[in-house]
Amino acid sequence: QVQLVESGGGLVQAGGSLRLSCVASGRTFNNYAMGWFRQAPGKERESVAAISWGGGVIVYADSVKGRFTISKVNDKNTVYLQMNSLKPEDTAVYYCVAAPSLATMASGYWGQGTQVTVSS
Repeated sequence: QVQLVESGGGLVQAGGSLRLSCVASGRTFNNYAMGWFRQAPGKERESVAAISWGGGVIVYADSVKGRFTISKVNDKNTVYLQMNSLKPEDTAVYYCVAAPSLATMASGYWGQGTQVTVSS
């Protein structure tokens, strides 16, 4: 059974930092891209950041460029999202995703999500 388990969410003041982690298990994730989506109340789900298997391709949403950093450790099937200079508009449920390619992230394996709340 494939599982993606996120951790690291919480409540933080604006300007603060959080680090999200996600561990994938239940199958071989060789050559899988991993990434993070988020969904705020009343808004559509959006891609935040994604990284290819080898790490050579990284993409970020314009709204988080320069503030968020994605990284992964392949032999641990783990992906991280370092979030700095957090803003209230970053408040959302953050989901970890694993997929065969960056282009298919939305239809890949999803975690249950972790809440991030940024207070002003």
